Parts: sequence; structure tokens; C-alpha cells
Amino acid sequence: MKSQVRTLALSTGISVPCFVQGRLDETRDDGDAPLLLLHAWGESWRSFERLIASLPDLLLVVPDLRGHGGADKPLGGYSLEEVARDAVAVLDALGIGRAHVLGSSSGGYVAQQLAVMYPDRVSSLVLIGSPLSLHSKPAFADEVEALTDPVPESWVRESLSWYRLLHTVPSAYIEDRVQDGLAVPAAVWKASLRGFCGAVPPTESGQISARTLILWGAHDHLVPRKHEEVLAARIPGSLLKIYEETGHLVLWECPERVGEDVRGFLAS
Repeated sequence: MKSQVRTLALSTGISVPCFVQGRLDETRDDGDAPLLLLHAWGESWRSFERLIASLPDLLLVVPDLRGHGGADKPLGGYSLEEVARDAVAVLDALGIGRAHVLGSSSGGYVAQQLAVMYPDRVSSLVLIGSPLSLHSKPAFADEVEALTDPVPESWVRESLSWYRLLHTVPSAYIEDRVQDGLAVPAAVWKASLRGFCGAVPPTESGQISARTLILWGAHDHLVPRKHEEVLAARIPGSLLKIYEETGHLVLWECPERVGEDVRGFLAS
């Protein structure tokens, strides 16, 4: 499929780069709606490149989120609701009515909020290592609050050690994630984390009616199994699939397996 990176001017007042795979200029039903991918905090759309390689025949929309990658980096607009509005504005800018939505880690938190606020825009959800709640202050929050520009490369590299990896991840991929982290200003690292931690958890603020697949690594030390079971219970008809011998970064560790599960879920 043809692919390109487009710059989108969003109705929320920012511009973002967006990777687009396939033609989006046709009216589509849920069966062939595009898949919107939402990346994690501190990353960019390029964190999905290995997954994209496993989905060569799907229609894909993969933006940088506010403050990340090549997106505009305003001082404000980082509440969970505002980031979800940006995601809908991406669909609007591309003329997409409904989309399947996949979110990795905190991107899955945004995906949940999107499904609560705009249920008519979400055909289905795939949540990968997605939290139930971020109200508990993470252990690294004080480190983030102490950041100043330029964000030290040593800190970005050290921050990746917060996430235990049980599978081999290509060094080039990890180096790309370091560059993602360096592209985020200190103020955005802080504002994004505050926005996530200060939000009412989506499943407490509303109902998610979209058909949902939840993928979780059994050795995830950031998102407990109990939380994923509660998340699954709060989303009627959802399926929780556990990846044994995998940590929090399921997308990093098992992109081909994620691709297979996503394809099967969408085909069903």
C-alpha cells in the first residue's frame, strides 16, 4: 500500500505530522475503517514502525501527539480530554468518520478517553499495556518535575530502564526512542504526565461500548494484572489476552505477535 507522512492542521489549533498508509478518500463501513494508532508518552509515531511492517495491507493513520515528535509543542493543552480531542481532530482533518483505535501504554489511556467522549467515532479498541488509572503518583514523577531544557540524553537513556525488557529489542529501535525522548521539551514531559495523572480515569467518567481487545504483558510491573482484569470487566464483552514472558512494553517486545492479534481481532 502507498504510504506518506502528511502535515495536518488540526481544528484544536496545532499541526502534527501523520503517517498515512493506504487511500482514505472512500466512504467506509466498520469492516474496512482505518486503524488509528496512538503512541505512548515520550514517544512518536515512529514507535509503531515495527508494528506497521506487520500490517502492510491495512489502512493506517499514525499521528504524533501534541508535544511529541514533530508535532507542535505549545505550553498547554495536555489534559487527557484535550489530547483525545486532538485525536478526533486528526480523523476530521483526514475526512474519517469512524476508525478502529489502538493505543500503546498511555496512548491506550487516550484511546479509552476517546471511546468515552466520542463513541460514534470508534469502531473498536485495542489497548496495549494500557492503565486502568494513573491517579497513583509514579515513582519517577519527581525526576520528571526536576527536568530542565535541554533534557539530558543521559536522563532519557536512563528513563528507558524503567521498563524491563524480556525479549531482545533491536538497538536501532531503542536509539530511535532515545531521539523521541530528546524531541520532547522538559515542559511537555511535565505537562503530559500531570495531564494523565490528574485525569478522571475514563472508565470512571463514562462507558466504553466499543468492542475491545486488551493485550497485557504478564511481567508488567507498572500496570498490575488486577487493574487489567478490572479494566476488562468495565468494558462489556472485552477480551483480555496475556503475553507471558513479556513486560510493560508489549509493542516493543512483540510487534509481530501484536500485529497477528490485531489482524485477527479486526477480521473477526
